Amino acid sequence: MPRRLLAIIGPTGVGKTEVGLLVAAALGGEIVSADSMQCYRGMDIGTAKSTGAQRARVPHHLIDVVEPDEPFSVATYQTLADAALEDIWQRGRQPLLVGGSGLYVRAVVDGLDFPIAPADADFRRRLLEEAKRVGREALHERLAAVDPEAAARIHPNNVKRVIRALEVHAQTGRPISQAWALDREKSSRYNTRQFGLQLARAELYRQIERRIDQMIADGLVAEVKALLARGYGEDLVSMKGLGYAQLAIYLRGRCSLEEAVRRLKRDTRRFAKRQLTWFRADPRIEWVDVAEVGGPAEAADRIREKWEQGQCGPSCASA
Repeated sequence: MPRRLLAIIGPTGVGKTEVGLLVAAALGGEIVSADSMQCYRGMDIGTAKSTGAQRARVPHHLIDVVEPDEPFSVATYQTLADAALEDIWQRGRQPLLVGGSGLYVRAVVDGLDFPIAPADADFRRRLLEEAKRVGREALHERLAAVDPEAAARIHPNNVKRVIRALEVHAQTGRPISQAWALDREKSSRYNTRQFGLQLARAELYRQIERRIDQMIADGLVAEVKALLARGYGEDLVSMKGLGYAQLAIYLRGRCSLEEAVRRLKRDTRRFAKRQLTWFRADPRIEWVDVAEVGGPAEAADRIREKWEQGQCGPSCASA
């Protein structure tokens, strides 16, 4: 039987950090972050990282591993996460995969095979300049000509993913969607149970807005200002993250703080909706409604009980 892995996932703002800490503490576990932004150093408030006290209580992995201007791909994350899991198991501890980046979760749970196409900085720069010159839609049409399935799944505004798909095709001669099809046929490589946290949509949105207000009160504007002062511009992948992109616009004098916060709340609600769409497409996830069970502590108890009752969940049932 594969080694046991517990995953706690769900949309932003639902309470994954608190529930994950409670479950990890109860099981004597360690948390492996599955968040595409928490890998960056100096980006703490906007990414809602666990505090120093929380990390002292429960060991965390894959937080603060690169600078904001260093490249960090899903494939890199997968390699680091696999190593962290192996280390935790070797020490007789229980790993918990906690986060809301769906592709990062799948990379670990299912062992996705990423196309062997190393990043080509010149190729990406040329296509980014092309997108600025002729428009994102034209670049997306170029992708549709060589990989219609990828074009159908990637929004024209997601220039980064459009360029990556074109990069894979240019280097390998194969569409990136071909690799996706092979990945869909995979089953879990670990004995994994995935628990998804959810809330009624209205309550989730209220929690998102309260959390953003707290981030502003905690100094998010100063955090973004410090990053800009260090030369981390809006063209970086890290600085396109929620909170950083919207407040950078404000700090450049292109909108008011009130407008920047309004956009941040709107964009975060939309992001949470996309996360839910991604996760709900996976039938292996066992959902726990945080409000229905009574709150984060009760949700943690429910997950711990389910984990201790069964050796194998839906993720490994067919493995």
